[in-house]
Amino acid sequence: MLEILRPGVQTTVQDLGRHGLRHLGIGQSGALDAPALRIANRLVGNPEGAAALEITLGPVRLRFLRDGWLALSGADFDATLDGQPVWCGWRQAVRAGQELHLAGSRRGMRAYLAVDGGIAVPEVLGGRATDLAAGFGGFAGRALQAGDRLPLGEPLALEGKAGSRPPAWTPEIRALPGPEYAEFSAAAQHALWSRPWHVTAQSNRMGYRLAGPTLDRTARHELLSHGVLPGVVQVPPGGQPIVLLADAQTTGGYPRIATVIEADLWKLAQARPGAELHFVPTTLAEARHALQQQRYHLNRFNWSAYGD
Repeated sequence: MLEILRPGVQTTVQDLGRHGLRHLGIGQSGALDAPALRIANRLVGNPEGAAALEITLGPVRLRFLRDGWLALSGADFDATLDGQPVWCGWRQAVRAGQELHLAGSRRGMRAYLAVDGGIAVPEVLGGRATDLAAGFGGFAGRALQAGDRLPLGEPLALEGKAGSRPPAWTPEIRALPGPEYAEFSAAAQHALWSRPWHVTAQSNRMGYRLAGPTLDRTARHELLSHGVLPGVVQVPPGGQPIVLLADAQTTGGYPRIATVIEADLWKLAQARPGAELHFVPTTLAEARHALQQQRYHLNRFNWSAYGD
């Protein structure tokens, strides 16, 4: 088992989310930085979609109640295991009774802790991800608290070290024009791509609220409710955009000026409040190529991690 001694700002159990259920009003949930979750799991020999911990900022302290292996990926935390450094992007053996302490993040915002065998909470609707808004999945459908004890899967027989360099974070967020893009003024369209946007403190797993120039919509007709997905950039009446993330609702009525491509959603997960972002226009073909390149990197890592 894995015991939570200090949960930090928000630590939850996440996997790659629930898919194919949005028509039933069930959101996706899952890791905001999916590539980081995949890397951490592969490092400890798990299927890449196994449940792990998503740790936001910190400080966090955990105790391992069995021998095994751990790996941290995503944000680069100041992490120690019984006082000895733990490096982001590497797997490390752990013994029963040892404590992992994450004091704070040197880079990024969210780290992913994978343990061999995975976090063995029950599946709910085909996934183990925590849906905070609906209150189900993960561990009791909530963020973790001090004293929680999480079940772990069967330990795996691993040997030696394995590691992978995390992708470099940049503030450029590639996006496609949204369904209502043409309903915004020329000035708003220009501002979307040319002006900086700042992550506000009102951001969470449902969506990132951005601050910048006001995006004026010239069309005055009301929109019917429509389906939305992670990555959709909505513009409420105030003119400040919201980028929907994994815990977003399944439907909405705000105009959609753009959609962030899947390959760049992880950058939002690692952007702290106050961070400056820039939207970069792209094409559907370029978006598909970017996702293929991301998966190619992960597949290459899969071989290098276990080929030693």
